[in-house]
Amino acid sequence: MFKLKVGTVDRKLRIICWNVNGIRAVHKKGFRDWFIQEQPDILCLQETKATRKQFPPDIRSVEGYHTYFSEAERKGYSGVALYTKEKPEKVEKSLGVWEFDREGRTIIADYGDFVLLTIYFPNGKMSPERLQFKMDFYDTFLEYADKLKDEGKNLVICGDLNTAHKEIDIARPKENSKISGFLPEERAWIDTFLSHGYVDTFREFNKEPEQYSWWSYRTRARERNVGWRLDYFFVNKEFMDHVESSYILTDVMGSDHAPIGLDLVWED
Repeated sequence: MFKLKVGTVDRKLRIICWNVNGIRAVHKKGFRDWFIQEQPDILCLQETKATRKQFPPDIRSVEGYHTYFSEAERKGYSGVALYTKEKPEKVEKSLGVWEFDREGRTIIADYGDFVLLTIYFPNGKMSPERLQFKMDFYDTFLEYADKLKDEGKNLVICGDLNTAHKEIDIARPKENSKISGFLPEERAWIDTFLSHGYVDTFREFNKEPEQYSWWSYRTRARERNVGWRLDYFFVNKEFMDHVESSYILTDVMGSDHAPIGLDLVWED
């Protein structure tokens, strides 16, 4: 049970999720200062590209936070991390499939009120085999999430999904319709996922176009806002009443992704 700000009218919780595209690279661009200033209750990182020992010492552990790391077997690849002020009741790093778990893509933290799943979903652009790997990962993840939900758990799911869902979520839909990240089968999977009782929280608060979370480093795409919305916060429908806000922190630099945020609230 999250016991935050007890004694106030509401209990509020802020979660930030960020694909940092290399923790050592973003550390050199002021990551620690941003983190200390922002002070989220929970910070989820994807694509850290580092083992725990390779994290810079001043962010390997941060005062006031419990830290958890999931590492890929392959050096300098994938990886996720979790910083949390409240210690979860239970933490796991496995979807139960070795081929996926060996890439260090998952941390699952049970807080009692909800289960947080921070996931770095695979990229399918490299080859047809990796696209199939991505689709298989999607299906395994959905089965895992549904099992938790069927057990009566509330879920908060965040991460780089590596797919833009609809045309509103990508600057150039026609030009990218045959590229992994906007393929019909990838987008259809998101439709299926949502049909299982999950909510894309950002679109509950913001229906506007040109809202992106990733921009290619090439041709100054971020300056021109030629981007994709690849990063998401999902919750199960039953938990949506606790979601106060969902947003993209587009002004935060350091990666080709922007962080995304979710504010939760409980009435005491």
